Amino acid sequence: MHTPEATRRLLELLQIDWPIIQAPMAGVSTPQMAAAVSNAGALGSLGVGAMSAAAAAQAIATFRALSARSLNVNVFCHAPARPDRAREAAWIDRLRPQFAALQAPPPTTLREIYTSFIVDEAMFTTLLDARPAVVSFHFGLPRPEWIRALREAGVVVFATATSLAEAKLCADAGVQVIVAQGYEAGGHRGIFDPEGRDDRLGTVALVRILTRVLSVPVIAAGGIMDGQGIAAALQLGAAAAQLGTAFVATDESAADAGYRGALESDAAHHTVMTHVISGRPARCLANRFTALATQVRADEVPAYPIAYDAGKALHAAAKATGESGFGAQWAGQGTPLARRLGAGALVAALAQELTHG
Repeated sequence: MHTPEATRRLLELLQIDWPIIQAPMAGVSTPQMAAAVSNAGALGSLGVGAMSAAAAAQAIATFRALSARSLNVNVFCHAPARPDRAREAAWIDRLRPQFAALQAPPPTTLREIYTSFIVDEAMFTTLLDARPAVVSFHFGLPRPEWIRALREAGVVVFATATSLAEAKLCADAGVQVIVAQGYEAGGHRGIFDPEGRDDRLGTVALVRILTRVLSVPVIAAGGIMDGQGIAAALQLGAAAAQLGTAFVATDESAADAGYRGALESDAAHHTVMTHVISGRPARCLANRFTALATQVRADEVPAYPIAYDAGKALHAAAKATGESGFGAQWAGQGTPLARRLGAGALVAALAQELTHG
């Protein structure tokens, strides 16, 4: 395989062997997954957006007990939620029949279950002290002085962009590498303003646009599941590819049995972009929860991540009865190409496909 210059420079910057990044996937990625990926020569990642600073520090320490190689730690930079008690009460009422069918009481109130990184001083201090090889931002950007401090500490800074406008904001803020998230991607859409315009650019178009305009490296994300897809991304001008759904079914994933079973069901062919589970648009396997989206207006759903409080309660009630159809089964449009392997074995297979076709 001929290695493009942009790829060669990125591999050197990140101290990895392959232009493959395991997506952070909060709630699914584990230190064991990230370590297996990194030990295989790719970039392992931890999604700590749903963790406290103490839990994030422990996850990083666990990774480091398993691997001495590079690690990407991802945080959420969404605007802190604005509570709307009337909307939240109405949402609980909207979900009440589902809870009743499961013979479970709905929550009485909803709360903001995650702290945004942009106001989480403890998480910033944790990352500055830990100094992982990479810190990546999703949903937006933190304050400029935090980006500057991380870079001065020797951390490489990534950020997700879904458009040229977002990518330019990232580059202007000092972000060194842009993750171009196409509309095919599973999980939460990284759009900065979920109530703003989304042109829903696919990975191919977005990568080509960004690589023609920007001088910073671009990582292709969305719909990439195998070495051939990685090779195509490099042909488009990306310096590397980020894969998330491909790693959900790996042995080290935190995905439960219901999630894993859904990956191998007909739902794999019918992913849905929905905001009803968490309050922000995210691509999920078609299930009982996504079916609710056809009956709900965007302005009826509480803000992210307050809505997620209800979503998690409903999933827990359903799971207690053996029903997995209310889970946040995030997955991209390439899901039918998923395979069961250990995370390290998957990296090896991807590298083999990339180099030999």
